[in-house]
Amino acid sequence: MLTILRIKNLALVADLTLELEPGYNAITGETGAGKSILIGALNLALGERADRTLIRSGAEGCAVEATFDLRGSSLPVEPFLSENGLEPCEEGLLILKRTMTVAGANRQFINGSPATLSALTTLGNWLVDIHGPHDHQSLLRPAQQLDLLDSYGKLQPLRQTFARTARRLAEIDAAKSALIIDDNTYTRRLELLRHQVAEIDAARLQPDEEESLQAEFHRASNAARILELGQAGLRQLAEDDASLLNAMGGLGRTLLEIKRIDAAAESLVVSHEQTLALLRDLNSDLDRYVEKLTLDPERLQQLEERLHIFQSLKHKYGHTLADVLVFGENAARELRSLEDRESELARLDGDRRLVLAELGRVGGQLTAARRRAIPDLQKQVTEQLVHLGFRRSHFEISLNPAVPTTPEPAPPPSATGYDLVDFQFAPNPGEPPRPLRAIASSGEMARVMLAIKTVLAAQDAVPVLVFDEVDANIGGDTAQSVGEKMREIGRHRQVLCITHLAPVAACAATHFSVTKETERERTTTRMARLQGAGRVEELARMLGGPRAAAQAHAQILLDHAQTTPTAVDPSRPRRSARQTDASNC
Repeated sequence: MLTILRIKNLALVADLTLELEPGYNAITGETGAGKSILIGALNLALGERADRTLIRSGAEGCAVEATFDLRGSSLPVEPFLSENGLEPCEEGLLILKRTMTVAGANRQFINGSPATLSALTTLGNWLVDIHGPHDHQSLLRPAQQLDLLDSYGKLQPLRQTFARTARRLAEIDAAKSALIIDDNTYTRRLELLRHQVAEIDAARLQPDEEESLQAEFHRASNAARILELGQAGLRQLAEDDASLLNAMGGLGRTLLEIKRIDAAAESLVVSHEQTLALLRDLNSDLDRYVEKLTLDPERLQQLEERLHIFQSLKHKYGHTLADVLVFGENAARELRSLEDRESELARLDGDRRLVLAELGRVGGQLTAARRRAIPDLQKQVTEQLVHLGFRRSHFEISLNPAVPTTPEPAPPPSATGYDLVDFQFAPNPGEPPRPLRAIASSGEMARVMLAIKTVLAAQDAVPVLVFDEVDANIGGDTAQSVGEKMREIGRHRQVLCITHLAPVAACAATHFSVTKETERERTTTRMARLQGAGRVEELARMLGGPRAAAQAHAQILLDHAQTTPTAVDPSRPRRSARQTDASNC
């Protein structure tokens, strides 16, 4: 759920922090007070296009931050964050932030880490659906419609099986494409692979060989200088008259004389003996090291040639010898496949026929299951539409093949099956159903969305639903049903509804009011949570009419909202207009 939405210097908002609650949240206010700013801010946080003209006048930039509580959510947010190198959610909280400046700098952050706009958009599509005259209307997309149909029919396992089989077919086709080439290209490729494999095999590479040879080459190329320095060190240790060992002999005699005079100097004699032993060991070690040094021009040349081979292979096939070895293994595998091209193609063709047959079988099962699910979904959505003012409307789901029907199974256009789905709606008798995207009235479209969402609320994984203008051109009994449906969806998802109708707002568990205030020639949009008398006053304002009567009606709406069952029973009797006036919710 969306827990906090903070807006700073956006349009008429100076600094606003909105703390939202689970379930149904209603947002009301006078026309022009700034309710649409909330939608714009949320869109920004979800990755929509940034418009610098929205920055508050006089400010250098604006910022929007949305915090989502994902504890208990099944959305793959954590794997997505890990794959994109973003910080994980702490205590289940996901924080999305978007900033933009007058100068044109736009930045976005996910859990405090700089992120790409596409990453923000991906998370936004998972987290929020905004329904109304705005974007994020995922139900208009055929792919989303297919997802909802499959979710309603609980067909995800069958879809996953189909998707795995489709991926296998794509792998086979890719392997065939690598083999099906013209003869000249085939010959050239074969010769190149043979040369590459032979060149790498001839080098007899070892992954850790280069480092040791580099060290040996460095010693061999500097052997003369190392020998010169080693001999100088031996002279300094023991061979010269002024060598360290000769000096240590004189120092030892001096210390013995001191010891004869003062027995407390025993420790000095012991230290001298230890130091002398170390110098003798050093002299022996250096002598052996010098003896092993050889000035071997032939070995130096061998090392140089070997390292040159390494550099040549790395220049052609990879940055390291390990990369070269991997390249050689892949080239050898492709070479074997090309040399046995005909039998390999025959094997792939056989595998392809089996996979296509399996796709046809699973795809047929998927299509049949979808057709079984459609009538019940159509019926339930149509029943919900009746309570939303469409008493003689018709909702229909069209399912058509995505590829022409042939005796032989054809590759699917996508990993979702062989079907194209289209949600269609006829609001009036005598009109043919039309695709949802063709509905001209935003109010009609929003109510159709609401009916579908009511039926699919338990299946849809999007945790936050925002409805704007769902109450356009409705009132009375229909407004009551809209409010009840909002509350019903709120049992499964968090709902934010911007509304102008008191019956719709009265059914909300949480009610916010948006106001516009002018102070020192600056206009600012403010927002407050309403409770008790404040909520009654706001509902009375929305109802209009004499103040006392409006307040009484507002209290009736709130009382009725507390007692009306959440679920809407499509079979219950409709209220009369007179009853609605008294108990509209």
